[in-house]
Amino acid sequence: MNVELQINNSVSPGARFVSWAPSPCRIRVTNPSGATSPTVNVQITGRSTTTGGVVVFRSGTTGAFGNSLTLAVPINGASVSFFVAGRFGRPSINNGDVTIEARTGTTLVGSVPVMVRVRKNANLLTAGERDRFVSALAQLNNQGMGRFADFREMHRTSISLAQAHGAAGFLPWHRAYLLDLERELQAIDLSVSLPYWRFDQAAPNLFKGDFLGVSNSLGTVLLSAANPLRFWVTDGVPGINRRPFFNTASAPPGLFNEAQTLGLSTQYRLFRNMEGNPHGLAHTSFGGFIFSPGTAPRDPLFFLLHCNVDRLWAKWQKQNGRFDPALAASYDSNLPTGNRIGHNLPDTMWPWNGVTGGQRPPTAPGGPLATSPGATAPGPSPRVRDCLDYQGSLNPISRMGFGYDDVPFV
Repeated sequence: MNVELQINNSVSPGARFVSWAPSPCRIRVTNPSGATSPTVNVQITGRSTTTGGVVVFRSGTTGAFGNSLTLAVPINGASVSFFVAGRFGRPSINNGDVTIEARTGTTLVGSVPVMVRVRKNANLLTAGERDRFVSALAQLNNQGMGRFADFREMHRTSISLAQAHGAAGFLPWHRAYLLDLERELQAIDLSVSLPYWRFDQAAPNLFKGDFLGVSNSLGTVLLSAANPLRFWVTDGVPGINRRPFFNTASAPPGLFNEAQTLGLSTQYRLFRNMEGNPHGLAHTSFGGFIFSPGTAPRDPLFFLLHCNVDRLWAKWQKQNGRFDPALAASYDSNLPTGNRIGHNLPDTMWPWNGVTGGQRPPTAPGGPLATSPGATAPGPSPRVRDCLDYQGSLNPISRMGFGYDDVPFV
């Protein structure tokens, strides 16, 4: 007998990635040979390498997860649903380093390799994780000729920056922006997720030649001979300029630490002041590209900085239960007058909505937000409200397919 396991309800290898949020799965019998009854009991378990990811299972949308799950599966080919998630604290380090196995008794009747893929602290990445990330980013840039140019254009002019900064949509817009970039990286290497620069802690491994580089006295970023970011080009100019105003073996001074940021308020309208501190001060801890909003995306560090900003929002949401856009404390709707366009909960966000002119920029680079084989949200033209329930905590359909190594689902 044989069974087929569908991860994220798909047989595509691109869908075989899970995070801490439950992923919908299916199992069905494809070859009933040897079966003697209308259904067969199949036990599903996970088998991991020593340092690999660990997965857990449950049969429905609620209830506790376990290390194994037994399902009665019809032999007529009808599928049975179940859910799989990564066990919090045990992410993968390589694609396929955990295998979901199906057995009848002791007989293996089906298996599929998966990855518990989450965003991690950049300073703690393995050499393999680091190298896959910088390679994918370099390929996306393609010496200034690649798709990365669209992400640069999204964050350049004052009118485009107004779609992303200085109002309530700062955090949702950048969540969509990061996800779009991450999905483009995953189209190059499925194992890649965006790492974050935890800027309230020392990150000496980040500022090395084999990662994001060492700055000389002029701010020119020096990279090792094997680092593909050596060929980085933006705005037609090779290289990266970044001048740290602090010792990169330590954390930048003056920034709110994590506890201070999470303690800003339980209300989003006040919590979003983190756009100034720590976000703004993290930017201005350097001279060079990353200092100014209009040039900051020319430095790859920008995306790791913003990944940490998004992580802090995710952690604040978890701490305070702020996933529901209908809850006033979850978002600053600026009632009764509302926010400027692009920052209200029902608003679709530029550039993914393709809307140009008027209060929107004259062009919309990049097209719709990149799709994912494993998650349908937030859709090709996300609204502000679509970016709140990113793990599907309230509605599984809202799950966006990413998570953070230190922010649990439950």
